[in-house]
Amino acid sequence: MDYKIEEMRASDWTQVADIYMDGINTKIATFQSAIPSWEEWDKGHCESCRLVARVGDAILGWAALSPVSSRCVYAGVAEVSIYIGKQYQGQKVGTTLLKKLIEVSEENGFWTLQSGIIKENISSLNLHKNCGFREVGYREKLGKMDNEKWHDVVLVERRSKIV
Repeated sequence: MDYKIEEMRASDWTQVADIYMDGINTKIATFQSAIPSWEEWDKGHCESCRLVARVGDAILGWAALSPVSSRCVYAGVAEVSIYIGKQYQGQKVGTTLLKKLIEVSEENGFWTLQSGIIKENISSLNLHKNCGFREVGYREKLGKMDNEKWHDVVLVERRSKIV
């Protein structure tokens, strides 16, 4: 499949939100239970490092970073979000997106990328590990879904070679 990795635009939000909703509906991709507004999402994510995989006008998947803290000592540490449309999973779109996100993050001064992945989300765990993330721990019963099921979260991180 021939697609491009490009910066996310506000006009991409409808498709990005649809892909996000697909992730929410799995009950293992996020503890989020509803799609935020564009304004809420925009406010919670770094201005740089927002990417989409695109074919023409169609968004196949997206990746973005969120700051982990407002404290200046953590300015180079960010949380990864990555979601791939159902019909494009298993086609290396996630690998391409995450590798590009890593590259762009380093260009923007990030030295640590981290993610908390629900233990049952094997695809996401494998994606991160295949892109250089390592498991650093887990948190037991960290969050409860709206279906009342508790989940453990595996903590992974990738340290930049610039550190």
